[in-house]
Amino acid sequence: MASHSHAGERRAATIIVVAALALIAIGTTWERARGSNAGTERATTVLAHVPARGSDVRAIESARLRQILRESPRNLGVAVRLARLDIAAARELADPRFLGRAEAALSPWWNDRDAPAEALLLRATIRQARHEFDAALADLEDLVTRPRATVASTVLAQALLTRAVVLGVKARYADALASCGQLAGLASPFVQAACGAPVLGVTGRAPDAAVELAGFLGTASGVAEVAWGRSLLADLALWSGDEHGAETLLRSVLAIAPHDGIARATLADLLIDMGRPSEAGMLVAGHEEDDALLLRLALARAAESTAGSHDGVAATMAARFDASRLRGDVVHRREEARFALVIERNPVRALRLAEDNWSVQQEPADARVLLEAALAAHAPGVARPALDWLDKTGLTWPRLRALAAALRSAS
Repeated sequence: MASHSHAGERRAATIIVVAALALIAIGTTWERARGSNAGTERATTVLAHVPARGSDVRAIESARLRQILRESPRNLGVAVRLARLDIAAARELADPRFLGRAEAALSPWWNDRDAPAEALLLRATIRQARHEFDAALADLEDLVTRPRATVASTVLAQALLTRAVVLGVKARYADALASCGQLAGLASPFVQAACGAPVLGVTGRAPDAAVELAGFLGTASGVAEVAWGRSLLADLALWSGDEHGAETLLRSVLAIAPHDGIARATLADLLIDMGRPSEAGMLVAGHEEDDALLLRLALARAAESTAGSHDGVAATMAARFDASRLRGDVVHRREEARFALVIERNPVRALRLAEDNWSVQQEPADARVLLEAALAAHAPGVARPALDWLDKTGLTWPRLRALAAALRSAS
């Protein structure tokens, strides 16, 4: 039975590799075309996965918009523009303070149940970023059920896409796919495929998702969508057991979107898993302003040394977690659980954090830290929710399956 399972995993990984090669080839063709038409590239309207890098120009524009809002706080167009700039800065710089600024820009409509569609979408986006998923879903449900004539198609498409993401985080996979299905006629075939790919990947259908996504990437409208598609395919490859294919894809993302912090963090994790912590450290060095990348630097150094918590990087990371707790920020529970487990070597505390995190979000990385902490703390029973989730989803990620087997043997 085990050999049959392993053969299935190898076949799935082969399909992912074929799709990955197709995706990279398509992306290379697109990059050559972009080089000769750089001045005519059309901006992406749905899901700007890789925000533009910060600049003095953006800071000047933000200051100008804030001044206008001081004089006219209910100027919706200005408020929406400023909130978008602040949300992009929060994502790019991994700085939650910008989310507070975005909220301030939207303050006239923050508690308004009948807020304009653009403000409601941004309010939901801010709540999603803060992991206030139930509140975000409530806003998004309100938005997508409004009369179609009252909501711009681009706003509705983004709302459906964001709702699918949140539903996936909450493990409501059928609902997430239904939300993706509603994108028909509102978004490109590529965006529709990208919307459903993570859900299909988690629920054991990674090869199908990879083939569909690669087939539509030629319709990507810009570098953000190409980078997004490659990142998604990297996840599919990883979950299918093709770590080298995932590495190739993630490096191709960073080649065209070097400021994509999520791709950089994912690649760093992968390199550490593959026993190459020094490469992971070099990958994230110089990006210490991003908490997620600082954590990877600490994890990489811990993997290379027994110093662990005595490292200066680890001390800086610990101070940032302390500051986050003082602000009441609980967004980084998954990361803090990893820090407690690997750097502080405190599996009991790590397990408590991982449990709290699992109660809020249920993604493969959340399951992994819960399983690892439960195994280290010799508390296999605490991992039962993640084990049940793994059985229910059919996720094939070999590292997760190995952890599950170890926990079941220990119980």
